[in-house]
Order: sequence, then structure tokens, then C-alpha cells
Amino acid sequence: MTKIFKFTAISEGISFLILLANMLFIKPTNLELYKSLLFPIGMAHGVLFIGYVLFSILIKKEQNWSFKDLAVVNIASFIPFGTFYIEKKYLKNV
Repeated sequence: MTKIFKFTAISEGISFLILLANMLFIKPTNLELYKSLLFPIGMAHGVLFIGYVLFSILIKKEQNWSFKDLAVVNIASFIPFGTFYIEKKYLKNV
């Protein structure tokens, strides 16, 4: 289960960065390309985000995380590069 969470954390972080890049770099230059990419990128990111949160709750007991650790793991999903930090700090034993 932890390996799946590790994969989901990395994938969610990448999808978040791609979504931000679409908004920051493509939107000002090509609005039609931005609109055509927004739904698939946004949908993928949304599914991965929900999976990240659900997997973090499921492996809380397996990893012996306190409530504070779980809160840090979930808050990191809102910060760019946050899931990469979580993957290195909390999932290094996997």
C-alpha cells in the first residue's frame, strides 16, 4: 500500500506542476491551447489529489503517523513540490 501511495504522491506533484505551468505559461500565449488542455490535466490532477488524500489516511496506521504528521502530509499537497518533500521525508524507507 505504501508503494502505491509513493507513486501517487509523485504523480500528484507532477500533475500539480503541469497544471500550474499550463496556467502560467500557456494561458498568456495561446488561450485555445490552454482551454483544450485544462480539462484533461485538471481531471487527472483531481483524481490523483483525491487518491493522495485517501491513501494518506489509509496508511496512517501502517506508518505510525500521528495526527500532526497526517496533517502535514495532507497540507503538503497544496504546496508546489510539497509531495516530493513528503515522499523523501516520510516515505524514505519504502
